[in-house]
Amino acid sequence: MINDEFYKRRYVLTAIIVMVVVVYICRLFALQIIDTNASDRAESNALVKQTVYPPRGLIYDRNGELLVFNQPIYEVTMIMREMRNGFDTIGFCDALNISRETFDNRVEEIKNKKKNRGYSQYTPQVFLSQLGKEDIVVLQESLYKYKGISIRKRTLRDYTYPTAAQVLGSVGEVSQRDIERDEYYAIGDYSGRDGIEKTYERVLRGEKGVEVLMRNAKGIIQGSYKEGEMDMPASAGQDLTLTLDVHLQMLAEELLQGKIGSVVAIEPKTGEILALASNPTWDPSLLVGRERSMNYNMLLNDPTKPLLNRATMAQYPPGSTFKTLQALVCLQEGAITKNTMYACNGKGTKPISCTHFHGSPVSLLGAIEQSCNPYFHCAFRDMLEKDGYGKDNETFKRSFNIWRDDVLSFGLGKKFSDTDVSEQSSGNIPTVAFYDKYFGKKRWKAITIRSLSIGQGEILVTPLQLCNMAATIANEGWYITPHLLKNDTMLAHLHKTNVDPKWFPIVKEGMERVMTNGTGRWYQLDSIRSGGKTGTAQAGKGRVDHAFFIGIAPIDDPKIAVMVVVENSGFGATWAAPIASLVMEQYLTGEIRRTDLRKRMATAVINPNVKNMKKRKE
Repeated sequence: MINDEFYKRRYVLTAIIVMVVVVYICRLFALQIIDTNASDRAESNALVKQTVYPPRGLIYDRNGELLVFNQPIYEVTMIMREMRNGFDTIGFCDALNISRETFDNRVEEIKNKKKNRGYSQYTPQVFLSQLGKEDIVVLQESLYKYKGISIRKRTLRDYTYPTAAQVLGSVGEVSQRDIERDEYYAIGDYSGRDGIEKTYERVLRGEKGVEVLMRNAKGIIQGSYKEGEMDMPASAGQDLTLTLDVHLQMLAEELLQGKIGSVVAIEPKTGEILALASNPTWDPSLLVGRERSMNYNMLLNDPTKPLLNRATMAQYPPGSTFKTLQALVCLQEGAITKNTMYACNGKGTKPISCTHFHGSPVSLLGAIEQSCNPYFHCAFRDMLEKDGYGKDNETFKRSFNIWRDDVLSFGLGKKFSDTDVSEQSSGNIPTVAFYDKYFGKKRWKAITIRSLSIGQGEILVTPLQLCNMAATIANEGWYITPHLLKNDTMLAHLHKTNVDPKWFPIVKEGMERVMTNGTGRWYQLDSIRSGGKTGTAQAGKGRVDHAFFIGIAPIDDPKIAVMVVVENSGFGATWAAPIASLVMEQYLTGEIRRTDLRKRMATAVINPNVKNMKKRKE
């Protein structure tokens, strides 16, 4: 064996060479694969990739009226790495008409990786957004002076009419959570935050494009790279047609001025929502542009809660409007017939008194017409007790569950799960388990829960649910899920109630008598047969009751179902009924002839705390 010192050293040299090669390979791997900033740096020496933002889809009403469109705006971006040497900060600030302090604060925000997790000094960062043409004209003329600065064109939403803010929703800047959930978004992008804009975000937003630009050694853009060969055009978002009738919507909002409440109108045969008005409301343009955050905070802190869509989220006892459904369930379960009579002694009736004076005994049609509380208490009692109570109240509770299932089949007490109305409350139809826990399993019976018979007690509904109930009565036992996108596929979303269709004409006849001889007789439509039911729902101790009304017209072939609630205003016949009749008149005839009534309803102020936020900003 050769004992050569230099021969032994060759193993050491070989190991060193191998280590050097491995280090280089690892470094190249890190630069090209792991370190994306390195590729950013290399590519940015000659090319600039700019995102091309697609215009959002337009939104129309059912008659083709344009509701939401886009207006051009601009944003200024900066690549921090390229601004280091001799950047003219003062000149840049003057060109944008901002202070040096504003510049410094904004740059600090951009570099803060806790707030801006996508920050890189090699990629464009949004410095200012939502700028008008007049805001960037000076900078645009001198842009060549400011290396690393670019101007990108974007769009903002604009509105033809100052209406339907809660329905249409708004568009705002995405959050970090949005970015993490959907790779489509990046820092500075916008998305629908609520309403239709949020529900149909993926349809409306379109697909982004990319424009590849070439620049020289001084960083000045020279134009498209390879004549746009590598560009990818943006695809505009899809347009939407809603079920809303914008002029009916505006009328509903007009009639609610000075009041807190809502108006819902549905086309019964299709489930299409014709109007979905909630007041207080605001001009949707208030949540557009650089004032969005300030205006949103103003709405958020308003004690009248304008951001609450009362049409779909407020929950109330339905009051006497519920008597129409109570009649149907009691007919279905054999507790009463059309000719069943009960005694009524007016305010002296026990255990539930009547608020109206009429003859006694009273039939079902008379009870609906005159809104007789004792009649519906007796019918409810007889329905629950028709098979007795049984051991441990089992038979009675079985009857209660039948009653509850029948009520639920009308869409009350639960959210509509197959609709595009995203912001809903469920309401409440109480359960046996609730009463067992509250009163004790053997300590409650029909008289204990008598308030349910007239739509009070633990029953809670939303205006949308109550309007859908009216539409179901109009259809004589079925409904299409209420919805906002005009789409024939929704016709498959048909739901049938537990009540036989043969009972509905009786209740509709009673509702017509309400409008001819009963509590709604002052607001019968001229030459159009209609049906309705007024209601007065308790608002809590020491507070004025809520006014309710449901209506359908024409009674023989209903084209519209309407529900109106005016909070803390008293009787349904005083406020809710006239507003509903005007909405029906507008939709069915195309005009309002009762101009004095329209003016009286629109100018009446019931709640002076409601601010007028419908005036468009300049």
